[in-house]
Amino acid sequence: MRELRIIPIRGVGVVEKGDDLVTLFLEALGVQGESLAHHDLIVVTSKVVSKSEGQVVAFDGTEAHKVALVEQEATRVLRRRGLLRITETRHGFINANAGVDLSNTADGTAVLLPKEPDRSARRFRAEVGRRCQLDVAVVITDTFGRVWRNGVTDAALGSAGLKPVLDLRGTTDANGRTLEATEVAIVDEIAGAANLVLGKAQGTPFALLRGLDDSYFGEGSVAENVVRSAHDDLFR
Repeated sequence: MRELRIIPIRGVGVVEKGDDLVTLFLEALGVQGESLAHHDLIVVTSKVVSKSEGQVVAFDGTEAHKVALVEQEATRVLRRRGLLRITETRHGFINANAGVDLSNTADGTAVLLPKEPDRSARRFRAEVGRRCQLDVAVVITDTFGRVWRNGVTDAALGSAGLKPVLDLRGTTDANGRTLEATEVAIVDEIAGAANLVLGKAQGTPFALLRGLDDSYFGEGSVAENVVRSAHDDLFR
């Protein structure tokens, strides 16, 4: 049985448009007395990705403007209840209010989801690899609700260097029975676990996860491997 360690990386200040997230991460990592190793995994919250990439818009504080922003960001609205919209975004995510975020952002602004989270993860990973000469993985996370269950958890919006889904179909269980439908969303399990140390109001946008099995590292993305197509989704 392998042991996983999840380390919150603290000391990162307010992120603004154009900030170099890799530099912020590596500097905070060093101040904390940590260093990267082969096949570490870096968790990055989507909010700092959005802020660094300029996905911040003016918000006048009114309910009407909030609804307008949500419907602007949605490709489809599945359900409406008061101010709440259950939406599909251009990324294929089904979530509340198209991911438009009014928390932990400056007055008069709203934060939108990153335009291409998988691409952002690939860029972050490539830059870390260039500077540190290490093979690491990157997961970009955000908070999602769940159908039929109360409470929120973090899920992966983008990833790089990791096989997002572990396909166990064709293998056997402990009793020798063949598994026919088991696919494990490793990338979402990582996102949820990392959120336990990141918190929601602590200004901790990065975490370092260490101890994943080497077989989990490889090619894949959230868009290609995790987001279920409408054709295969029984609930759309």
